[in-house]
Amino acid sequence: MESKRHAALGFIFVTVLLDMLAFGIIVPILPKLISEFLNGNMARSSEYMGLFVTTWALMQFFFSPILGMLSDRYGRRPVILLSNFGLGLDYVVMALAPTLGWLFLGRILSGICSSSMPTATAYISDVTPPEKRAKAFGIFGAAFGIGFVLGPAIGGWLGAMSARLPFWVAAGLSLLNATYGLFVLPESLAPEKRQTQLRWKKANPMGALKLLRSHHELFGLAVVNFLAYLAHEIYATVWVLYAMYRYSWNEKAIGLSLAVVGIASMITMAGLVGPAVKRFGERKALFAGLFFGALGFALFGWAPVGWIFLAAIPVNALWGLAGPPSQSMMTQRVSASEQGELQGAMSSLRGLAMIFGPGIFSATFTACIAQGRAFPAGPWYLAALVLLAALAVALKVTRRAEISDGTQLTPEGVAT
Repeated sequence: MESKRHAALGFIFVTVLLDMLAFGIIVPILPKLISEFLNGNMARSSEYMGLFVTTWALMQFFFSPILGMLSDRYGRRPVILLSNFGLGLDYVVMALAPTLGWLFLGRILSGICSSSMPTATAYISDVTPPEKRAKAFGIFGAAFGIGFVLGPAIGGWLGAMSARLPFWVAAGLSLLNATYGLFVLPESLAPEKRQTQLRWKKANPMGALKLLRSHHELFGLAVVNFLAYLAHEIYATVWVLYAMYRYSWNEKAIGLSLAVVGIASMITMAGLVGPAVKRFGERKALFAGLFFGALGFALFGWAPVGWIFLAAIPVNALWGLAGPPSQSMMTQRVSASEQGELQGAMSSLRGLAMIFGPGIFSATFTACIAQGRAFPAGPWYLAALVLLAALAVALKVTRRAEISDGTQLTPEGVAT
């Protein structure tokens, strides 16, 4: 039984890793391809790139609850496999896209199929005892980190050969992943633990979010996670412009700095989460992660020179201690038949953060440097305040009960 669990977790790790590699591979080349369709018009290319990003986030927002509900009713395996095959075919569509409209269609399909990530998270909840979930979620997060580091680097190298080649490689990785899972991946959700019928009223973002309001601590932890998702959007929005504006870094220096972020995050997720939770418990690990994340953001804003900015990356990376314990505590507040619905609701929150976060931080950065103002640190201090607000909520909401450090669970997996 234990060997089967490890094999299943291994596949989920590989699934997430290959999906993130495939996603990361197209990141550096997608803007270039859009620009080619628009005859090099950079202004219009920037507008369309923003539309592509927002549309992808909207697909996550709307379809994550649907796939989560389907996995609660029919099992995790079919949803994960169909999503992997769908992603592979989607990348083929983008590789062959003759027009910008076809490329946009591919981005829509990518957002829908990528909405299966919450199902993979639910799979971990199914096969992992509550006391080991934080560590498992940490390893799950490390797969994201590896994809974050290697994907864009591979994509840039492939894109130098051909603008379409990264899409073909991404398609191959996704289809290989799906084929591998077809023969290896067992079902994790027993038939007796599944939903007896499809609850279409909850198969939408608003319906799914009702689950988060079903319990005081569950809702509070959802707020903590949403604030964390929101703060995380500063990386994609401000990092590059800030480094260029304040430190005059070139593309190579910026790329290396982002690689350091990915490596530091991987070390935290894969190597520190498990020991920290074992030593201090999930609640204290959550608090520590949010505190160090806020401290790291404040240091980013204060750093007068580039090397101090780089030195703050490991501090900020300790923020990774917060996510897995928070996820683990939330899974213990719902039954086994609601894990997919829970993860779908959380993915919808992430989609909301991806929609609003970039606008918030980019507008803040613009306001802080416009018309002769010289306060580029503003967005980093704002992100620090967002995480401090998350910490305050976490302190309050978990004060009533130590969810994983002493609360007894019912046979269905719900904390009491």
